[in-house]
Amino acid sequence: MGVIFHVDLDAFYASVEQLDNPELQGKAVIVGALPGHRGVVSSCSYEARRSGVRSAMPISQAQRRCPTGVFVPVRMSRYLEVSQEVMRILETFTPEFKQISIDEAFMDMSGTERLYGSPPDAGSRIKEQVRGQTGLTLSIGIAANRYLAKLASEYCKPDGLHFVQPGEEISFLDQLTLGKLWGVGEKTRERLSELNISSVQALRNVPLDILCTMMGEASGRYLYRACRGEDPGFFAAAVKSHSISSEVTFERDIKNADTLKRTVLELSEQVMHRLLTADLRTNTVVLKLRFFDFATTTAQKTVKHWIGSSDEIYALALGLLDQRWNGSTPVRLIGVGTANVVAPGEAIQGELFAEEFDKRRRVEETVTRLRKKMKGIKLTKASLIDRDIR
Repeated sequence: MGVIFHVDLDAFYASVEQLDNPELQGKAVIVGALPGHRGVVSSCSYEARRSGVRSAMPISQAQRRCPTGVFVPVRMSRYLEVSQEVMRILETFTPEFKQISIDEAFMDMSGTERLYGSPPDAGSRIKEQVRGQTGLTLSIGIAANRYLAKLASEYCKPDGLHFVQPGEEISFLDQLTLGKLWGVGEKTRERLSELNISSVQALRNVPLDILCTMMGEASGRYLYRACRGEDPGFFAAAVKSHSISSEVTFERDIKNADTLKRTVLELSEQVMHRLLTADLRTNTVVLKLRFFDFATTTAQKTVKHWIGSSDEIYALALGLLDQRWNGSTPVRLIGVGTANVVAPGEAIQGELFAEEFDKRRRVEETVTRLRKKMKGIKLTKASLIDRDIR
């Protein structure tokens, strides 16, 4: 049986702001659009969360709920820099590593007991090393599969460590409310409540065929596996050398186009940064959407040149979003990624006139080198500064 770690940096954007500005320690920090502007919360500290502020919440609503909050703009370049530092630490513990977003990763720690001790001992060692080198806290969930590990890290936040030992999966799940099952949103809970299903145990007592009839095929199968601690396949491992991606799961389903576009913009920046940092190239952009009913769709676009900038990833991803989203269906998860990722020297069919694309990439490479050389430098693309879609 495997040993999977889910590592999740606590309130990442807000924690970086508090780390860089000690005056913000202990305060309700809200990262996103500034008051008086259109936009949403990208991240917030646990102090702000106690006032009811959540990610993807409109800034106007966050200000009403937390009038004493400190609102700061998104500094994506800084978050990417810190994320890269943390991920480098995690990769030293296992070759079986998969980053799934700017602040989350899975680690397959199977067979590492002789190196690092028991799973909890290894988790403590990782937490101490990250805190010592970056000043940040993270939560680690440990279990036999990715889904349970994700639940375990959420269970012990912030700055926690929880191990779901083999044979204790069901007892762990039965401690959770339905709302704590990852992926079970508000509308799903409302529907389950209408069916008099109010606990994980009650959900597990419903046969698969009846669950699919009541909830729909995709939702029924997902819920059937989730309440048993089986991995529904959300986090299937990708071939590391052939794809890079980043995704966001919203705390509440989203159907606001501005919020989705802003998220695609940030994810595009994250993916391009990782490509440049690893000196990789791609000609294919992938968009992933998961809707409120658990139906999942992916689409991809391949061009005949190396993609040269995050702006290009963003433009291609927006085109895919227009193809796969009708503008009104609530979205639970959105991801942006790349396929056909290769190292320099591996060729694809090129366009006759590729100078403009090469120029864009050279600009992005220069920015990446500056960020590495001058840690903390505030270089932010104009597209990520406060704008109409914020």
